[in-house]
Amino acid sequence: MYSGGSFFYFRFKLIFCALILCCCELQAGPRPVVPEQISGAKSLTAEQVIELILSQPDLVVIDSRKKTEYIKGHIEGAVNMLNTRMTQAGLEKIVPDKSATILFYCNGARCLRSSDSVSKALSWGYENIFWFRGGWKEWTEKRLPVISE
Repeated sequence: MYSGGSFFYFRFKLIFCALILCCCELQAGPRPVVPEQISGAKSLTAEQVIELILSQPDLVVIDSRKKTEYIKGHIEGAVNMLNTRMTQAGLEKIVPDKSATILFYCNGARCLRSSDSVSKALSWGYENIFWFRGGWKEWTEKRLPVISE
């Protein structure tokens, strides 16, 4: 059992820790959720991505995640291009034809990387943009084929 002083100290520490956790949670704010649609891009499910890959042999797939995530696993043929490092010149080097079919994806509905990349590509004049909103999370949950390095 605790003596009066040590019990008070224990309760104080417990309340203090709870307050710190609450403050941190409030400060963090809600987790981001990407939009359902992006004007100018067509949103796809994992099944639709497979259909697109099979029907478009010249499809360019851009993985907008961090390199470390890409190395652990990605959709076959995907090119890693982190959204924060994607420049117009960099995208034009990979996809010089602005009417080419491009698919962007990242980690899923809580990841803003691919939606940011899609918005950039659209603003640079790319016309045939597809967006896999469910991204890596949906792909792996459905146990679809992955490539790792």
